[in-house]
Amino acid sequence: MKKLILLLIFTSSLWCCSSAKLVSNWKNPDIVLFHAYKVLIVGMTENDSIRGDFESKVQAEFQKRNVQAVRSVDVFDVDFTTSKQSEVQLTEVEQQLLDKDFDAILFTKIIGSEDKKTLRTRLSNVDRYLYTFQDDYISHQGIYYEDSYYDNYTVFHTETALYCICVGKERETIWRAGFNITDLQNFKKTAAEYIKLMILAMEEQDLIFYTAY
Repeated sequence: MKKLILLLIFTSSLWCCSSAKLVSNWKNPDIVLFHAYKVLIVGMTENDSIRGDFESKVQAEFQKRNVQAVRSVDVFDVDFTTSKQSEVQLTEVEQQLLDKDFDAILFTKIIGSEDKKTLRTRLSNVDRYLYTFQDDYISHQGIYYEDSYYDNYTVFHTETALYCICVGKERETIWRAGFNITDLQNFKKTAAEYIKLMILAMEEQDLIFYTAY
């Protein structure tokens, strides 16, 4: 409970100036603690540069915590990511990962987006409470027809999931979290915030980076 409270305080305080927000944090109820020793990091995007940068940043954070992490860009060849894969092919990939001592996959992807708009804050005069109806109406009537009265932006919905590929438990979902992102233009800043939230959420759920009691 203490970890959850700290997570909520952290995310709420960070969101006011952050481009990433944690919106869901689910763990398999059958799992109490889960520690992985070798994790495959997969960032699914058609942009190879963004994919490589994101996976490198996640890899670095895992390695800081003494967990071996390997980027998918170093495992999947070009043909694998540019063509449709069947269940049989993915089963073969999982077996190859098992043979190489991987025990988990951390999979991140964008699952949707939606356009949003918020009303811009406009500062009125100190004596705004002395407005007549006409003053008030004229001052704010732009709400009806001025596009400049609003800030338009796009919210991207992303999801990160942790899968166990342990022997006898292939494809089992360990953890799944949803995030909202409002700035994909500043990738470096957004990725750093996203990864910070992601790792904090995993710690809260006693996954991989949990502290022994």
